[in-house]
Formats: sequence, structure tokens, C-alpha cells
Amino acid sequence: MLVKDVLPTKTKQAETLTKLSGSQMILTALMEEGVSTIFGYPGGAIMPLYDALYDFNDHLNHILVRHEQGAVHAAQGYARASGLTGIVFATSGPGATNLVTGLADAQIDSTPIVCITGQVYAHLLGTDAFQETDVINITAPVTKWNYQVTDAKEIPEALAKAFYIARSGRPGPVLIDITKNAQLQIEEFSPYKKCHHIRSYRPSPKVRIEPIQQAAELINQAKKPFVLFGQGVILGKAEQEFRSFIEKTGIPSAWTILGDSAIPTDHPLNVGMLGMHGNYGPNVLTNQCDVLIAIGMRFDDRVTGRLDKYAKQAKIIHMDIDPAEIDKNVKADIGIWGDCKETLPLLSELVKPNSHQEWLQLFADHDKEERQTVIHQELNPQSGEITMGEVIRNLNELTGGDAIIVTDVGQHQMVACRYAKFNSSRSNITSGGLGTMGFCLPAAIGAKFGAPERTVVGIVGDGGFQMTLQELGTIMQSKVDVKIVILNNRFLGMVRQWQQLFNDKRYSSVNIESPDFVALAKAYRIDGQLVEDRNNLNEALKTMLDNKGSYLLEILVGKENNVFPMVPQGCSVSEIRLK
Repeated sequence: MLVKDVLPTKTKQAETLTKLSGSQMILTALMEEGVSTIFGYPGGAIMPLYDALYDFNDHLNHILVRHEQGAVHAAQGYARASGLTGIVFATSGPGATNLVTGLADAQIDSTPIVCITGQVYAHLLGTDAFQETDVINITAPVTKWNYQVTDAKEIPEALAKAFYIARSGRPGPVLIDITKNAQLQIEEFSPYKKCHHIRSYRPSPKVRIEPIQQAAELINQAKKPFVLFGQGVILGKAEQEFRSFIEKTGIPSAWTILGDSAIPTDHPLNVGMLGMHGNYGPNVLTNQCDVLIAIGMRFDDRVTGRLDKYAKQAKIIHMDIDPAEIDKNVKADIGIWGDCKETLPLLSELVKPNSHQEWLQLFADHDKEERQTVIHQELNPQSGEITMGEVIRNLNELTGGDAIIVTDVGQHQMVACRYAKFNSSRSNITSGGLGTMGFCLPAAIGAKFGAPERTVVGIVGDGGFQMTLQELGTIMQSKVDVKIVILNNRFLGMVRQWQQLFNDKRYSSVNIESPDFVALAKAYRIDGQLVEDRNNLNEALKTMLDNKGSYLLEILVGKENNVFPMVPQGCSVSEIRLK
């Protein structure tokens, strides 16, 4: 759609039909890229863009957040739920610097977003003008690419590159900083051209067949093969290809927290979660497998534990679209560089049908031990305080595994990721690599815009909620139907757990007081209730899910309950503790 079809009649003057301001060029580019939703906050240096947006309101839905960090997290939630690129607007100075945490989160979790920031007039750059910051150098370490525009003529090409870089290859955040004069400048309009190639950038490498053949030979000979899969399967839209591969080979498969939901939770080859608070079997048996196949994951330290004791007995096959990840943490015997949507079918053609029943039984045996010592007590307590696990169990029963679950960071995150049931991909949205408290609430807002037909439930702790609770105002104004569950243990729970286990219960600065969350929600015209008794838990969750609109449910859970299993820091994954 051309901009002349968007602007009101009174602006369609014949002499300016072929000319646009820089701001109009930006909005035209967004429309040509298929953008429908923007998260942002106006200010002086980006005011020309917001003025132009007034004429595009019927085509571009701008969500006014309450803080720029909320805009980035909302864009992340939108991108993760929809598979599209999230869009953020922010002004210069503090507006731009408020984006840094979200950019860092998006960078390490490979989330495609495009942030457009306003900047002071070009002639004021470097003069310490009001609300001037060097946003390019500030954000260079936490973006996939950034660029400063000082002339409107650069805008179409810069934005085309931004979208291409953000969503191709290993996705990530891009920031375009545009000076105020460039936003106001009038230039001849040329039809917008999307970018499909940059000479120095190879997001889709040419796949080499030799390492795939070598990998197939290893897999066909393996007696105890084990697959570790991450978010790369989801980002590559390769869920079906992945499922076909593991079903043909019969290989047990475990997921990182960002890979969760790539295959259904109840798939017979899904053996659970990896890492520090992952399932017992996947961690212990990592050090017993003979071939370890890593697909779209980066061997994060929370997954590997001590590297010098990690899978030393196994041959390692690492499949990833980012060559920088191969051999970075764990030395691979075979590295396969490429998009798993392309490489997995090639591998599947070469592997033999197989079934590893005895090997799978070992996972089942460890699962039984974990259920007897940890899971049953967490999911089905008969007395005492409400547990986080039983909240998730009740939620599973009511949603049937069809909801999008957005989590913050902490004990509740580990419990939700361990126990939530998912039937379809893009259902688990959380902050993985950066571990950003405050992520949940704005990300849940974005997820609802990204998947409006799905139920979105945000699971958050009392600490993390208070970091971005101002976004309740965004929910109120934009009438966003998100369900918020605060698991309140009156502590910064994960830090308290470490202080209990490793610092002799020296609880330092972890006892946190909170406001009346339900009353606070009502001040934002959001319904809610408090649950203190497990006899009321299921009915309260049902009321929340049935409510026609947003809802806040505060649940008081055990103050000093711990999350197990746990791999203590500095230990091998096979030293995982059940209690």
C-alpha cells in the first residue's frame, strides 16, 4: 500500500504527491514490511514521527507503554508469540537508554525486533545537547546491527536492511537512530524496496553434505544417542522436521527452557528439561550417552554445569545456524552449520529407522525416582502452604495445554517451565540468557497482540512483578486480555534459596514487602482476587480464565520452598541434587 492511499485527502496536494518527510518514509516502510503493531513512548526528538503517525492510525496500531523497557519486552513477547518482527519507538537520551536491558535480553535470546529511536538534530551531535546520548556506541554490544541516520534519503535503505538483518539467520535486535532533521526533511519518494541480500552478510550458509553424512554414520552406530534441542528449532520453523527426525531414529530428546514447546510435552520421546533445575534423567544421562546431538542450542553454562566434566564420553554433533556457537563452549566432533529446517531433512534421509527402548527405559527409571522424591510432593501436596507446582498443575488441567505461558525470572520460572504442559509451538515465552526480572508483564502484553486468539497467562513472582508493574496502565488503556498470576512467597525466592543452601541461611536483602496487589490492580480497573487456601485455588484459576478481560490473581505460596532438582554451581550435571 502506498502512503498516498493512507494520508487523509487534505494532505494529498498534487504538488507533494511524490514527496514525503522522513517520518512518512519510516511509516511507509513499516507498512510495506507488514507491520501492524508498534510499542512505544513519544518524546521531543521523535515527535515528528509521532506527528506523522497521526495520519496512519487506521493502519498502524501504536500501543502506548508506561516505560521504554516495557516497550522492548512487549515487542519481544509479540515476536516470540507470532514469529514476526517486534517494533519499538523511543525518543533520544533516557528514552533510548531505557531500551538497553530489553535489547540485551533480545540479543542473547535471538529475538527479532527493530527499534527506532529519535535523536537530536544532526548539527547538535557531539555537543551534549539536551537529551543527547551516543546511543550507537551504547547499544552496539547488545544489538545485531545498529545505524544512525542523519539524512532522510538514507531512511528507506536503512530500514530495509534493519528488517532483513533482524529476522534472517540467527534473529536479533536492530536499532536505527534517526536525527530530528532527518525525520522532518522532505525528499522525493521512491517505491520502497525490501532487502534480500547484503554482500558481506551470510545469514543462510551453503549447507555442506559431508558433515551431515558423518553425523548420520555416528547416529546409526550409536547405542545411547541423546538429542538436546533449543529455540533454534522454533526460530527455524522446523518443528515438523525435528519431530520427523527423532521419530525416525527413536532418540530421546530434552529441551532448553527456550526450546520448550517445540514438540508437545507429552510426546513419548520428550524426556524433559535440561539444566540447573531441569529433570533428573536428562542431566544424569548426559554423562552416559555415546552420541550427543545438539540442535539449535548454544551449550549455555546453566545447561552444561562444569565443562570439564560435561559429556566427555560422548561424540558431539552440533547443528546451529550461527557458526560462532559451534565449538564456543563445547568442542564438537562434527559441526553442521546451517538452518535446521534445511539440515534436519538432509540428516533424516541418511539415518536408519531405530528404536532405543533400553536406553529410553533408563530415562523412565530416573523419571520415576524424581516423581517419587520431588514431583509428587510439589504437584500434589496434601497439607501445608500452597506450592508453585500445584498452581501450574491446576492451570494445566484448566487450559488443556493450549495457553501461552509467559514467565518472569526466578523460582516460579523454573517451576512453570518444568511443569507447564504445551500442545503447540511458541507457547513458552521467558527470559532465558539474560534472566531479566520484570520481563513477564510487558512480554505477556506483547504476546497477546502477537497471538490474539490464544489465552495468555503471565506467571510472575512478587519481586519481578514490582519491576514493571506500571505496565498495568498499558493493559488498562489498551484493554489487553492477559491473565496475571503472582506467585507470592514474600521473598526474592531464587536468591533466598541459594543463601539457604550455600550461605548458611544468611538471608541478606531478600525479604521483600509488597503492596496489596489486588487493590493495585483494581486501581487500574483490572479485576482480581487473593488466594491463601488451596481449597479455593482451582475455582479462582477458573474464574480468572473465564473472565472477559484481564485479571490478576495473587496466590500466597510457601515462603521457604525450594526448587529441586538442582545442579549446584561448579558441579557436573551428573551431580544433580534431588533434595
